[in-house]
Amino acid sequence: MTRQVLLTEDGPVARVSLSNPGKLNAMSRAMWRGLREVFTDLQRRTDIRCVLLQGEAANFCAGGDIAEYPDFRFDEASLRDFHENDVWGGLQAVLDCDIPVVALIEGACMGAGMEIASCCDLRLAGASARFGAPIAKLGFPMAPREAALVMRAAGELTAREMLLSAGVLDAPTMQQRGFLNRVLADSDVAAEALATARRVAALAPHAARQNKQCFRALAQVLPGQTAIDLIATGSAYGYADSAEHREGVAAFIEKRVPQF
Repeated sequence: MTRQVLLTEDGPVARVSLSNPGKLNAMSRAMWRGLREVFTDLQRRTDIRCVLLQGEAANFCAGGDIAEYPDFRFDEASLRDFHENDVWGGLQAVLDCDIPVVALIEGACMGAGMEIASCCDLRLAGASARFGAPIAKLGFPMAPREAALVMRAAGELTAREMLLSAGVLDAPTMQQRGFLNRVLADSDVAAEALATARRVAALAPHAARQNKQCFRALAQVLPGQTAIDLIATGSAYGYADSAEHREGVAAFIEKRVPQF
């Protein structure tokens, strides 16, 4: 796991790269723990305005590192510990991050890759990227929390196709189904993903954090619940007198670029 903070004229962008050379960045247990550590640290920082999450060497993530599986998958307690602590700990840290996260998806985005991408706010992919979770071929299901995450982000139809028929889908299909914001030529996607992250970083940072907090709360609402009322009567409007709120409105009225 590597992280690089890019200080650009558009604002500070943290680049988080998944790296497992020779294995298409398949997630090892150490990588899941590293993912948690990196995003837990990012959550504490105030100088970062956007995160660009990607895989190295033109692949996002091909799934889990299967070479490790015999060490723990065949014991119920250790298997539970792996999914509930290592895997979900990493995914939850990304989900809990108030900083906007842009996924740069190239090549393989399978299994664990789908789960990680599902945690991101914006998803851009190269035209040749492929998406799936063909773990039925390995003889086991997706863990419940992880399946719920993928189903929420990719849609029930897509989740069922991936998990029940080991379906692998191309980038245009995933965009059509609402999982991807944009599909670009392979040669353009990295530059455009970084440009997108810089555009996000140039916008009001506290507003972005509040939006993400609101999105998380709304995602937990069940039919009949009144979480929206609770949000609206709580601190949702505490930004009223903030400097960035005033600057954003003033800049629009004055027809100039806001200085956040």
